[in-house]
Amino acid sequence: MTAAAEPLVKKYSENGITTLTLNQPERRNSLSMAMLEALSAELDLVADDSETRVVVLAASGQVFCAGHDLREVREQFDSHEFQLALFNQCSKVMQQIVNLPRPVIARVAGVATAAGCQLVASCDLAVSADTARFATPGVNIGLFCSTPMVALSRNVSRKHAMEMLLTGELIGALKAEKIGLVNRVVDEQVLDETVYTMARTIAGKSGYTLKVGKEAFYKQLEMPLADAYEFTSKVMAENMQANDAQEGICAFLEKRKPEWKDS
Repeated sequence: MTAAAEPLVKKYSENGITTLTLNQPERRNSLSMAMLEALSAELDLVADDSETRVVVLAASGQVFCAGHDLREVREQFDSHEFQLALFNQCSKVMQQIVNLPRPVIARVAGVATAAGCQLVASCDLAVSADTARFATPGVNIGLFCSTPMVALSRNVSRKHAMEMLLTGELIGALKAEKIGLVNRVVDEQVLDETVYTMARTIAGKSGYTLKVGKEAFYKQLEMPLADAYEFTSKVMAENMQANDAQEGICAFLEKRKPEWKDS
């Protein structure tokens, strides 16, 4: 009997933290159409899972994600329809991460290039091993990283984004931290400890509050200053009516631990 094939995306949940692991190391965890569809399906499940409070996005093997599967792309050179479907599917996944009502932390070990770098930039937070490297190298092969540019340019300054996009050069983890692509850089030996300590800290908050805050964060980013303040004032006033906000304020004043109801 043939052993069952390993899933393209492995899922493990414990204590409110769900880890989704890209699981095709022999293909450098590339974002083939199949990988994108598998990741999209898992993100849909997590979005509806009330037990999940935080998501960790990880990868098997020595490469976090090498971007799109160039072998697959080459096989479909003559199909504009496939190319458009591939990039649309990738864009859908990146937006699923941003729109997910749970914070997403990228756990980055190894190389994250092109759409793999886009994946890191799309996550809410990113913790990197000090040996990790990042690049948007499409320009080196005649295919500008236009979709990765969307996430990259919303995380780092214009000049840093343009330098990565125009040179295609790899940057180290410390520079990625300096320009805002990742939050923290740590020794690979303590990468998991750092990631899951952060995840547990966030998982201890009100799930309702995290959902409200994440959604408002991304919405206000695209607004003019006055509109952003008007919008977030309404969000806070509405948030104040929630059970968890009132419980949290009372718990703080009464010097006790809050009991969240996620509502």
